[in-house]
Amino acid sequence: MDRAADIEAPRTTMQDQRVSESSSDSELPSPLEQHSTHPDAHASSSDHVSLAKTKSVAEQMPLLKEIIFVGILCSAQITTQMSLNGTLAILHVIGESLNITNPGVLSWLIAGYSLTVGSFILISGRFGDMFGYKIMIIIGFVWFGIWNIVCGCAVYSNEVLFIFGRVLSGIGPAILLPNALGLLGATYGPGMRKNMIFSLFGACAPGGAILGGVFAGVWNLIWWPWAFWTFAIATIILGIMAIFILPTIPLKPEVQNLTLKEKLVDLDPLGAGAFLTAAILFNFAWNQAPGFGWQNAYIYVLLIIGILLFPVFFWIELRVATKPLIPFDALSTDVLFVLGCVACGWASFGIWLYYIFQFLEILRGHSPLLTIAQMTPVAVSGFAAAITTGKVIHRLGPGWVMFIAMCAFTIGNILLATTPIHQTYWAQIFVAVVVAPWGMDMSFPAGTLILSNAVSKKHQGVAASLVNTVVNYSISIGVGIAGTVEMQVSGGQTSTEATLKGYRGALYLAIGMSGFGMLLAMGFLAKKTLEGKKEGRGGEEDEKVPDPEKGQV
Repeated sequence: MDRAADIEAPRTTMQDQRVSESSSDSELPSPLEQHSTHPDAHASSSDHVSLAKTKSVAEQMPLLKEIIFVGILCSAQITTQMSLNGTLAILHVIGESLNITNPGVLSWLIAGYSLTVGSFILISGRFGDMFGYKIMIIIGFVWFGIWNIVCGCAVYSNEVLFIFGRVLSGIGPAILLPNALGLLGATYGPGMRKNMIFSLFGACAPGGAILGGVFAGVWNLIWWPWAFWTFAIATIILGIMAIFILPTIPLKPEVQNLTLKEKLVDLDPLGAGAFLTAAILFNFAWNQAPGFGWQNAYIYVLLIIGILLFPVFFWIELRVATKPLIPFDALSTDVLFVLGCVACGWASFGIWLYYIFQFLEILRGHSPLLTIAQMTPVAVSGFAAAITTGKVIHRLGPGWVMFIAMCAFTIGNILLATTPIHQTYWAQIFVAVVVAPWGMDMSFPAGTLILSNAVSKKHQGVAASLVNTVVNYSISIGVGIAGTVEMQVSGGQTSTEATLKGYRGALYLAIGMSGFGMLLAMGFLAKKTLEGKKEGRGGEEDEKVPDPEKGQV
């Protein structure tokens, strides 16, 4: 993502475009690097003069084509959330159809999807750098569609095929998200238009979540597999449209000249293999344990192997890889603070999202459509949060925005954890679905901006990919750990009282996670405040230094 985004906006003719790209691409900063929030954004005024005189790729499109272009790329965000919430809305319908009675196994239908989304994002972004964003987006949509067809066909088989299909379908959005962002960054120059497009991309998440629930709930009235088959048809159509609508952004010259073998070396296959194996085994153990019990030796074995492989991954990246997936010199204290906040907040949000559906459908007996109707404020609140964040983040600073986001996560979990079964919707559930999305839609842009400011120009793409990876992987691991807590607290009993007790145990875990995120955000704010005071004192001392040239003694 950080390479192909360096493409210069084309000149007025194709010939001029080829000439300018061959001579200037390696010298110009990327659109992300020229953004005003980046510390090096104003390094050269000549770059801005040049960009002001040159229309970006997207701005040269006819308006209708540009709208379709943006719509296709925003569909990457929409379909990602649709697939997550659509399955969650009809989770118990699917479980009943496939004879899944174990809550721990049922949670795999959600956690397995988030597992592969989070694990593959970092790697698929590198594929976009090597082979082009357009081709990766097409592959992502088609892959997404194929495995949703498999999920629907699982009605004729069993839960193993469904979970297998869900896990592999998660690779689709893992391909789509970083490459859609990369293509947007490469086709829009700095300015208000680009800011609006990126805000729109982020604001599509809550709307996609609600749309997915409505979509699945309506098809459930006919037959639940059609929710997956029609979704597959839609994603494949999007892939076909992408062939004709999306522009082909030329790769940087140094990438174009690489052979396939050299590109594979640059993809860091050893590091990627170690990271994927470690992440998947560690996550698998936590999500498998609630359904089958920690007494099974293989769960401990897989967990230990996963933990041991993480140091192997770090060793490969630091000592072996010529172009590591993660540039560890970019992982400053600020970056670690932010990633910790994002991990805690989004893990708690994954738990909140999973258990609010369980609470409404199991304990209150709501249908999928009624549940989605009560979740509708998420879309409105999330959109408002995204717009508000864009307006206030430069006034308050991303650190304060991150702290407010952690507070929103915590309040949402407290409200749900303390809600009685027999209570009006407006008392606590409504407030929870209004407050919680502010955590989601404030923490993601704040985290991305803090990392963007903390790392150098060449690591901008890695910063965005890291945040996406942490977000999606944290959702999966959070649901897995919460499932273990639920089973331990409820004792495996299915009575209403035991079920409620188990749900609350899981939500208390979420409160602890988001609360720890608040502490990390406070630590980050304290650190930045101290650094600001030190800089202020340093500036005052510099002013007091006498200048002999001015006759000062």
